[in-house]
Amino acid sequence: MAEDYYRVLGIGKNASPEEIKKAYRKLALRYHPDKNPNNREAEEKFKKINEAYAVLSDPDKRSQYDRFGSEAFSQRFSQQDIFRNFDFSSIFEEMGFGGTGRKFTAGSRRRPEAFGDIFSEILRGSGGRTAAPRRGADLEYALPVSLEEVYSGAEKTVAIPKGFGREEMRVKIPPGVRDGQKLRIAGKGEPAPGGVPGDLLIRISLEPHPLFTREDDDVYVQIPVTYSQAVLGDTIDVPTLNGETRRLRIPAGTQGNTKIRLRGYGFPKRGDQARGDQYVRIAVAVPRKTTSRQLELIRKLSEEGL
Repeated sequence: MAEDYYRVLGIGKNASPEEIKKAYRKLALRYHPDKNPNNREAEEKFKKINEAYAVLSDPDKRSQYDRFGSEAFSQRFSQQDIFRNFDFSSIFEEMGFGGTGRKFTAGSRRRPEAFGDIFSEILRGSGGRTAAPRRGADLEYALPVSLEEVYSGAEKTVAIPKGFGREEMRVKIPPGVRDGQKLRIAGKGEPAPGGVPGDLLIRISLEPHPLFTREDDDVYVQIPVTYSQAVLGDTIDVPTLNGETRRLRIPAGTQGNTKIRLRGYGFPKRGDQARGDQYVRIAVAVPRKTTSRQLELIRKLSEEGL
C-alpha cells in the first residue's frame, strides 16, 4: 500500500510550506542515521520521511499527489521522479550535518560514506547502479480552461506535437486548480535514446469570464439593482458557477458596492472538502433614459432630500 505522505510527516493536508519543513526537520533529526547507528528500522523511517518531504515540499509534485492520491501517484511517479531536483546537501547543511549530508557528530561509529548509501538505495535501479539514466527534456503546454471547468473539474483533450506528428491525450483538470499551476504527466515529454522520456507539464491558463472573477478560492459577481431596490430592499436572482440560480435578499438601505456572501459557492480548497464563498457586489444602476413621469418623481424626491 502506498504511503500517506501527510501521515508520514504527521501533518494535515492544509499544512503550509513552513509547517511541512518544520515537521520534516524534527523527524529527520530524530531518525537521522547518526543518532541511530546500525538501526535498520530507523533508516527505513528516515527514507520514508525524505520521500514524503521531497513530494510535499515541491508545489508541482504536491499538487499531483493531492490530485491523484497516494496509490495513483505511486504508479505515475518513480523514485527518480520523486527525488529529481531534490537537494539533499543544502537541507542537511542547514541541519548541521555538512554540505554533503555525510558529516557526523563526534563519537559516531558510522562510516561517513554509509550515510550516502542510504540515499543510493532509494535511487538504486534494478541493475544496481546509482546513476540516473539519461532523461529526455520536459515539454510544457499551455491549456486554456474556463472558470466553470476549474469550478467543477473537467477532462479535456490536448494535442501535443511529437516528432513530425501530434499525440492526443486526455487531461483531467482537478477542481480548484489555479491560474499558472502546472500539472505533471510523467513520461509524456521528449524521448531520450537509451534513457527515459521527460515529463509533460500542463500549465493552466485561466480564461477571462464575462460575469465572474476569481480571488483566491472565492468567486465574485457584480449585480446591478435599481435605486428603489437599494432603498426599499428587494429579492433578486443571482447566478452561480455551478449553473444554479440563488434567490438573494437585498436589505433596505443597501449601499453601492456592498458585498453579500453566498457561503460555500466558491472554488474547492486544496486538500480539503471545504469550498470558498461567492460574493455578490451590489451596483446601484443609474438609468440612462427616463420618462417625464419618472423625472417628475425624481425631482420630488430631490426636494425631500433623496
